[in-house]
Amino acid sequence: MNNNLQVFARDHVWHPYDSLENPIPVLDVVRASGTTLYLSDGRELIDGVSSWWSACHGHGHPLIVAEMEQQLGIMSHVMFAGIIHEPAAELARNLSKITPPGLSDVFYADSGSVAVEIALKMAVQYQSVRNPSRKRFLALQGGYHGDTLGAMAVTDPGSGFSSPYAGYVPEQFFISRPGIKFGEKWDSGAILELRDTLERYQDEIAGFILEPVMQGAGGMYFYHPEFLKAARKLTAEYDILLICDEIATGFGRTGEMFACSFAGISPDIMTLGKGLTGGMISLSAVMTGQKIREAIGYSSARVMMHGPTFMANPLALSAALGSLRVFESYDWQSRVHHIEDLLRQELCSLAESPLVREVRVLGAVGVVEMKQPVDTVSMQRFLTSEGVWLRPFGNIIYIYPPFVISDENLLKCTRSVRKLVSGMERGEIAGFRA
Repeated sequence: MNNNLQVFARDHVWHPYDSLENPIPVLDVVRASGTTLYLSDGRELIDGVSSWWSACHGHGHPLIVAEMEQQLGIMSHVMFAGIIHEPAAELARNLSKITPPGLSDVFYADSGSVAVEIALKMAVQYQSVRNPSRKRFLALQGGYHGDTLGAMAVTDPGSGFSSPYAGYVPEQFFISRPGIKFGEKWDSGAILELRDTLERYQDEIAGFILEPVMQGAGGMYFYHPEFLKAARKLTAEYDILLICDEIATGFGRTGEMFACSFAGISPDIMTLGKGLTGGMISLSAVMTGQKIREAIGYSSARVMMHGPTFMANPLALSAALGSLRVFESYDWQSRVHHIEDLLRQELCSLAESPLVREVRVLGAVGVVEMKQPVDTVSMQRFLTSEGVWLRPFGNIIYIYPPFVISDENLLKCTRSVRKLVSGMERGEIAGFRA
């Protein structure tokens, strides 16, 4: 990018969670391939966060590119109202085969946040037939579900995502995130708050939304799958819909294709995104079944009142079909478990640092939780000097690599994190916020 364009971008192009008045420094990426980001100044960085958790197969996987090129020459887009096409039917059939039993129906959308909006609207329409007073939602503290209005409303209000919009964002019900972590001994007392809340507010709650097993942007917290089992049982008992947001956890990230599998449950509604297309292009999907379909058919509208312009975009669907074929082409699960083993070997010793609160690993996710909020800018400056692209947030330093990452590159990521923590201990790196 030439200097004039760089100056214009700096002064006029907004970046996520950033200011135009005092923006965080950005890097000029000119190409991405495999697990590497190529910068305009000639540097190369290992993408250790799968470009915000989406590029599970790395960048530009040839199988996905071929699917998209073929589709581009046929039909890049057509409205979906009154029209069906092969990519939409084929992907729907494939998704219904790999998602939990009973999720036979697919509603396509174009981003994760919009998928959550649709799921919430489905729940309200479902309850309009059965329990019309139920128009609010229950969610977990520490949860994150997106940045649009409804998605913000079910995101932990203490996270800061919705705080600038107080009075605009609808108020929902929240309970503590499950206190028993993944791998710890289960205690049935951990469901008491959930049971009490459902009992107390059953006439108001349309659905319970949560990220199964792993909370993402709320702090990369891993909780016990038995909580999911209990949630499934209790929501069914009260006829409150269970919505599992698998946008960040789906498509192999935790070591299972979907995190619901750890508990062996089927939610009433499941949202998918990010890895759905292998990070190639934006697409999301909402999976439901007969229960939701029939209720909406009996609602006053008789139809699902949502219709994105780019719903079922053929080009995006072709990327998703390509991504599923990549999964079929190799033993991805063994690869994820191998990544998990390396992350444990490399990161767990950091738990001994006086700066670190906890280290946790699940599937292809490695988390170093610090005792204080981190300085993203100074940390990224150091990490890029080491040749890796990681983006710490809050008090979390994490590695979320593409499944195709080589051992050499993964070790470069983990050892850069170790070097970072070590430098902070010695006072050589100002990694905490001033």
